[in-house]
Amino acid sequence: MVHKVTNDVNIVVETFYQSAQSRPLHSEYLFAYRVTIENQGTVPVKLLRRHWNIVDSNGDIREVEGEGVVGQQPTIAPGDSYQYISSCNLSSDMGKMYGSYLMENLFSKKMMTVDIPEFQLIAPFKEN
Repeated sequence: MVHKVTNDVNIVVETFYQSAQSRPLHSEYLFAYRVTIENQGTVPVKLLRRHWNIVDSNGDIREVEGEGVVGQQPTIAPGDSYQYISSCNLSSDMGKMYGSYLMENLFSKKMMTVDIPEFQLIAPFKEN
């Protein structure tokens, strides 16, 4: 589990290798990740956009950008959190992800970038 605080928003990420949906003999590896977004500030914020960098150990780099997360643009009140689960497929058994969210301070209407900390995607059999 990794975490990072930017602009009073704490991002916590946990990862899970999905062995039942992976096919190593075909270079297909699926990882799930759970993101918890905690508003540690004093004003509500709204998550508008996401930007991900996905790096495979075989050298592939992908960027994913879009509105919200898992089809939602959540508003997070001070002291509250929002959690979602998503997944990422790799063509190797190791990689990493990192990125950012574009959020809006709902009082000042100012936009802010919140960093998503880098996290590793490693199939359990690689850790031995």
